[in-house]
Amino acid sequence: MSSEDKIEIHRGLKGVYFERSATTFIDGKAGELRYRGYSIHDLAQQSTFEETAHLLLHGELPTAAELERTRATLAAARQLPEAVTHIIHTLAHAHPMDVLRTAVSALAAFDPQADDNSLDATRAKGLRLTAQIPVIIGVHAAVRAGRAVPQPRAGLSHAAHFLWMLTGREPSDAAAKLMDRDLILHAEHGSNASSFAGRVVIGTEANLHAAMTAAIAALSGPAHGGAAEDVMKMAQEIGSPENAAAYVKAKRAAGDAVTGFGHRVYRTEDPRARHMRDGVEQLSREMGEPKWFAILQAVVEAMRPYARFGVNVNVDFYSGVIYYLNGIAPDLFVPIFAAGRVPGWTVQCLEQLQNNILIRPLTLYDGPAARDYLPVGRRG
Repeated sequence: MSSEDKIEIHRGLKGVYFERSATTFIDGKAGELRYRGYSIHDLAQQSTFEETAHLLLHGELPTAAELERTRATLAAARQLPEAVTHIIHTLAHAHPMDVLRTAVSALAAFDPQADDNSLDATRAKGLRLTAQIPVIIGVHAAVRAGRAVPQPRAGLSHAAHFLWMLTGREPSDAAAKLMDRDLILHAEHGSNASSFAGRVVIGTEANLHAAMTAAIAALSGPAHGGAAEDVMKMAQEIGSPENAAAYVKAKRAAGDAVTGFGHRVYRTEDPRARHMRDGVEQLSREMGEPKWFAILQAVVEAMRPYARFGVNVNVDFYSGVIYYLNGIAPDLFVPIFAAGRVPGWTVQCLEQLQNNILIRPLTLYDGPAARDYLPVGRRG
């Protein structure tokens, strides 16, 4: 057997462990997710996004004083540089993910610690970006809708402020709480495509803004971040709960996937999904539009026979309806995902920097054998 015959290709790096991590534990078979040892169920039910962000960035839940400092830091970073706001106005008609990627890249020019890759500076930049990215999304949403850009407001939680920027309206307590939970559930998820992209970039000793730009670019691809938007489109296409079974049957007969089901990691129900399901049911009733939750549940019931094959509901199955009920445009669903994931991207970069090595996997060449170069006149 030749040396080439012994090489095993792991396409998509599936099943390959490339590094150790003290941040996120995922058991796909059992459907278990923990941040820094804490169950996602406890965090979703008892924590806040600000507290969870501190946990991810520092490794421990904050004291009351530390939590207050985190909140104050986030609030203080909500004002964008004027030049970045101008960029957003210039790109008003572009896709929100393109605007977000461009604006985050531009922020590097205005961050005094942009090129400082020390752990403390990277942590500080990550927290600033956690505050700034929702503002970028909210400013763009207002500009393209032709309404006045909401100014940063004191006294609102991170999630409530995000909804304020997105809609121009102060959200209800229930809507803010549900957005807070959504951000917690999306805050970190191991070495997914966008987090890995960020690690590759920070591993070259580029700065955090460059790594974030790469992560946002990776998330913009529909194979990674597009499920929430697609689920809402599916719900609108189905139209009523009575149509769900026929819709699923037609999709399966055609060999097509049903959006919002299945996950690269989980073989059982995504542990994050239950917290979004409960929230959608509550918000649907509060806003007088219960049919969307009913449609989703009818799809879940129609998909039940496929659960034994590991095709189960994932977190983004419910997220889109939450955003829709808040009056948020569908092409903002993925940017909202990005806003929640900033602490996770940051901690992935922190871990890479702590024991850095240039990420440089191999590809097995299977092209033509060695051949002679022919002048152009002798080809053909």
